[in-house]
Amino acid sequence: MRLTADVYQGDCLQVLEHFEDGKFDLIVTSPPYADRRAKTYGGVRPENYVEWFLPRAAQFLRVLKPGGSFVLNIKEKAAKGERQTFVLELVLALRKQGWLWTEEYIWHKKNCYPGKWPNRFRDAWERCLHFTRNRKFKMNQDAVMVPMGEWADARLKSLGRNDVVRFDSQVRSGFGKNIANWVKRDMAYPTNVLHLATECGNRNHSAAFPSALPEWFIKLFTDEGDWVLDPFAGSGTTLGAALALGRNCVGIDTLPDYCDAARAKVSNVQLELLADEPVGKPRRSSGSLRLDIGG
Repeated sequence: MRLTADVYQGDCLQVLEHFEDGKFDLIVTSPPYADRRAKTYGGVRPENYVEWFLPRAAQFLRVLKPGGSFVLNIKEKAAKGERQTFVLELVLALRKQGWLWTEEYIWHKKNCYPGKWPNRFRDAWERCLHFTRNRKFKMNQDAVMVPMGEWADARLKSLGRNDVVRFDSQVRSGFGKNIANWVKRDMAYPTNVLHLATECGNRNHSAAFPSALPEWFIKLFTDEGDWVLDPFAGSGTTLGAALALGRNCVGIDTLPDYCDAARAKVSNVQLELLADEPVGKPRRSSGSLRLDIGG
């Protein structure tokens, strides 16, 4: 399989103007949060965040395929005794722009260290907001199934009469379940809470997320050979994950040092892919790695 990994330096607002409509199957990214990383990216004030983000989101909407997905990892902070509201305001603004707010996934930082403030406790989670252009979109649910877990041994050992038929919710919500459907199964579908450790080994970026985070969404929302975009690519975590999973990818960042780190990341992944090829088998992507620098 011939794969392409492109890294562009510049503001995604301008860089994406050179891409055709409907180029990408998935956009997964973590932009600079409001009032965060000011020394790195200059910082965007919470009251200006929606105004700053919407023109870029308009480009995302244009370059995303009709059946594609946009996953936004973002988290508001607390200041002056209360939570900021720019993320909630952004969700409402994106809906007005034409996006469908399809789902909200929670990244639970399972190795978060303890702490507290006078009016709250340590943050141990971040949002991963899932937006789409249409109600029907690509979603490979089987690709992210998880082991059933120990609960199944006890829960499925002795089934009651309500477990062998569809048992409707007692509060008349319209939802129901048939527990017997899960007997003798080894795998189950996950919840929308992802229990992943934070990134501790990446010294090339001030706010890198773990590779397992974009990897999960890439598996869920794309197929091999699809195109993945990270418009705030940082040190290239998303690009490395995409390439390792057999997807083409494009990353954009404003800072030259991060672009260099992203190029190094995809180059290393490419070498690992070539090294994994069985002896005597044609290499899947010989000469295919292309690092185009724009802007």
